[in-house]
Amino acid sequence: MRMTIPFMDLKRQYTSLMPRIQQAIGRVFDRSFFILGTEGKAFEKEFSAYVGVQHGIGVNSGTDALFLALLAAGIGKGDEVITVANTAIPTVAAIVATGAIPRFVDIDEKTALIDCDKITAVITSKTRAIIPVHLYGNPVPMKRVMEIASNHNLTVIEDCAQAHGACINGQRVGSFGHLSCFSFYPTKNLGAYGDAGMILTSHDDLAKKLTLLRQYGEEKRYHTIISGFNSRLDELQAAILLVKLKYLDQWNKKRKEIVEEYKRSIQNTKIQFIDETQEGISVHHLFVVRTPDREEFQQYLQNHGIGTAIHYPIPLHLQKAYTYLGYKEGYFPATEKVMSEIVSLPLFPELTKQEVDYVITTINNY
Repeated sequence: MRMTIPFMDLKRQYTSLMPRIQQAIGRVFDRSFFILGTEGKAFEKEFSAYVGVQHGIGVNSGTDALFLALLAAGIGKGDEVITVANTAIPTVAAIVATGAIPRFVDIDEKTALIDCDKITAVITSKTRAIIPVHLYGNPVPMKRVMEIASNHNLTVIEDCAQAHGACINGQRVGSFGHLSCFSFYPTKNLGAYGDAGMILTSHDDLAKKLTLLRQYGEEKRYHTIISGFNSRLDELQAAILLVKLKYLDQWNKKRKEIVEEYKRSIQNTKIQFIDETQEGISVHHLFVVRTPDREEFQQYLQNHGIGTAIHYPIPLHLQKAYTYLGYKEGYFPATEKVMSEIVSLPLFPELTKQEVDYVITTINNY
C-alpha cells in the first residue's frame, strides 16, 4: 500500500508538546517582558550546562552566533578562516560579513567531514581561525583539530548547528573549541518556532565581549562602550526551547534507533551510507545516503510518496557569490563527488515504525 511520508513534519512534535508549549508561552505573556529576561537567562544557563561550558550567550540566529563569535575572537578584514565547502551557506556568510576570507579544505569522503590531514597545508600567515562543521550531527575529530590550532595559535569556533548533544568520547561537541555556535532553527534537533541561536564559551573575556556585541555594545542601558549589534534571543523562543531541552536526549535516541534500522535493513547496492566518526556519537540530525543516480532515485521515492532533500546541492566554492575567492571546479574532488551524490531521507523522532518500514522496502525495491 502506497504511503505519503514527508521529509519533515514539525507539527507532530508540536502536537505532542502542545500543553507545555502553550503554558510556557502564556508564562511569557503573563510577565510581558519579551527581551533579555528570565526565560533567556534560564535557557542560557541550562543549555551551557548541558553542553558542559561556563557561558551561554543567546542570540538571534545560528548565523549571528557565528558572526559574533568571529568578531569576539578578533577576526576582521583580510584575516583567513578555514572551513569546508559542503556546509550551509551561513557558515561562510558569517566569515565574509566580518571582512575575513574563507579558505576551504577538502573533506574525508567516507564521513563528509573536514579532512584533518589537509588542514595544515591551507594555513598561511593570515590564518586566524578554524570553523569545523559537525555535519549531519556527526562530530568532527576535535582532538586533532585542537592540536593543529594549538600548534599554529588559531582560534577554533565549532559550528554545532546540526549537532545538539553529539559527543566525542563522552564529551559533548561545543565544549572543545574556544567558542561554539548553535542554531535553533525549527528543523534542528532542538528547534525553536522561529530563528534563534546561541554562542557557548568557557572564556570569561569572550563571554563578556559577546554580551556587549549582541546588545549594541552597551555596558548598561544607553551606555555603549564598543560598536555592537542587535542580536538577541527573545523570551518566547527561550521559553519554548526550555521546554524542548528536556526531551532532546530522548529525541536523539529515537533518531539513532531509526538510523540503525535504516542501516540494518536497507540492502541495495545502489545506496551507500556515510560513515560516522569512529570516536564520536552522532545525533543524526540528517540521514544522508549516496547514490550515483540521485535525480532518478529522488524521483522514484517521490513517485512512491516519500519526501527527500539535498544537504547541500552546490559546494560553496562553486557558488556564484564566492567566485571572487578564485576556486574552480576540481579544487576539492572529494567534496564535489560527495555533494553530487547525496540525498537526505526522512528522519525525525515522530516517524512511525510503519513509515520507516515503508521507506526501507521502497528503497530495497529501487
